[in-house]
Amino acid sequence: MLTDHPFPEALTGALTRAESLIAETPDYPEPGVLFRDISPVLVDAAALGAVTEAMITPFAGAFDIVAGIEARGFLLAGTIAATAGVGTLPIRKAGKLPNPAASIEYHLEYGSAAIEAPGVLPTGARVLLVDDILATGGTLGASRRLIAELGGEVVGASVVLALDELGGERVAGPVHAPFHA
Repeated sequence: MLTDHPFPEALTGALTRAESLIAETPDYPEPGVLFRDISPVLVDAAALGAVTEAMITPFAGAFDIVAGIEARGFLLAGTIAATAGVGTLPIRKAGKLPNPAASIEYHLEYGSAAIEAPGVLPTGARVLLVDDILATGGTLGASRRLIAELGGEVVGASVVLALDELGGERVAGPVHAPFHA
């Protein structure tokens, strides 16, 4: 379902088409789960452009860096950063960087995980966090803490799709999403 954000009419039409590209796979990765895949949106230039614009509209001019969360968040962050004329910061899964400047451990539904980032974020940088899907919110919530530890200021978080029934904003804080399910 397309968000109720007041996008321009031309963008709304493009977003409706982009939303129709999100693939659904029932019973993956386990029975009872409906997996939503944004890969078809990423491969379609018009859809990717519309989604990129929709993801940054509420934050236009308010950020200096886009932080993308591994792995699809990297793709979105690069596209958004290029569109907005700003830099990008990769937020990696633990163990992927030789000398991480900060690391945050967080809880998952079944266990824990950690994310890391390099020490390249300028102090006081205004950061837009970007990921593909908001589910339970653990990774985005941890990313907010990671940016603060690095000396940055999170000005917002944006994802392509928010799975509202999972209540991810309770953990992640406010998150903008063009699409909701």
